Amino acid sequence: MYYVYMLRCGDGSIYTGITTDLHRRFQEHRLGKGAKYTKSHGAVKIEAAWSCNDRSLASRMEAVIKRLPKKEKELLTREPSKFYLILKDKLNCNLYNPVV
Repeated sequence: MYYVYMLRCGDGSIYTGITTDLHRRFQEHRLGKGAKYTKSHGAVKIEAAWSCNDRSLASRMEAVIKRLPKKEKELLTREPSKFYLILKDKLNCNLYNPVV
């Protein structure tokens, strides 16, 4: 199982990543052992996360989310269930499972 997640950083920005263990990865980000971006911006909380069974799909989801305008990223953090409406055309698939 893979998770695509969005973190809120200390400066209000959003970081998107993938992992196989959401709790462990969040703790790594909090301790400064995560990505370079969250080391300098600080990870505050998990805003949204989705599960999928396939690493390839998770990587595609991450890439698509990272390219979204800030407005759409904020919408996803407020309403993770809007995932399908926002990303369906960009991913060409119907698979998504919100977990946060």
